[in-house]
Amino acid sequence: MAHAARGPWRLVSPASGQNPPMHWQTSRHRIDLDRPRVMGIVNVTPDSFSDGGRYAGTRSAAAHCEQLVAEGADILDVGGESSRPGTPPVELDEELRRVLPVLRFAVTLGVPVSVDTYKPQVMRQALDLGADIINDIQALRLPGAREAIAAHPACGICLMHMHGEPSTMQRSPMAGDAVPQVVAFLERASAALRDLGVARERIAWDPGIGFGKTAGQNFALLARQAELLADGYPLLVGWSRKSSLGEATGLPVHERLAASVAAALLAVERGAHVVRVHDVKETVAALKVREAMLAAATGRNTETNP
Repeated sequence: MAHAARGPWRLVSPASGQNPPMHWQTSRHRIDLDRPRVMGIVNVTPDSFSDGGRYAGTRSAAAHCEQLVAEGADILDVGGESSRPGTPPVELDEELRRVLPVLRFAVTLGVPVSVDTYKPQVMRQALDLGADIINDIQALRLPGAREAIAAHPACGICLMHMHGEPSTMQRSPMAGDAVPQVVAFLERASAALRDLGVARERIAWDPGIGFGKTAGQNFALLARQAELLADGYPLLVGWSRKSSLGEATGLPVHERLAASVAAALLAVERGAHVVRVHDVKETVAALKVREAMLAAATGRNTETNP
């Protein structure tokens, strides 16, 4: 499969003017975040809530990686275990069987590659193969996970908040005001990692939209996103096709494209640095419209009407 070479990580406009420019250090790339980045989801699972295992095979998943990069994905996120509510865990050997062949191809495409896993053994093997980022829904709570990250000289890590476990999290979602609870949890997780010598520039936060939270709590995290940015860590958010969008719109998962793009734009407007999405082409197009508006507003658009 042929693929186009990617240019250097140089950006042309600020994300919103609300936050100072920053970057995210990863294994092979220093990702500038002075414009919003799009992370394309690659589910190498037979039971994904959104694509129903469409990319479960290595060949189809590799082709999907290539397609997402062609559509403008800045980062790829490869995962071999579904985290949809009620899903049982996947055995270690099966997750490795699903993820590693796809990862071997993905790291040749010229963009940072994230691996969505909470298992330390998968983290270590993925990093050995050249993965740039570990995206952990458990925020490195499993024994050995922090050490796996700390042992790597430069990999990026995304710490996500999750209330409960995927198999039970929506049966008993968290109570009260979710925003300060999420911030406090991510502060503790970051401090524990930095105590092991992991540089601040390697750490990003994810509030975990839909992970053990009510729809109201999820939308509160969006409305009050500034509180998640106050600590100065890059913010990654994943609203794509989430059930909260279904509750707001009444639409089934396969009809939530417009709602997903709207949520991504709202997150970016509120300072998010990375949006994790299934629909890369449409999200990239929406962000280009926003960029054109910002360019015109700041006088950087030199085009004139005939």
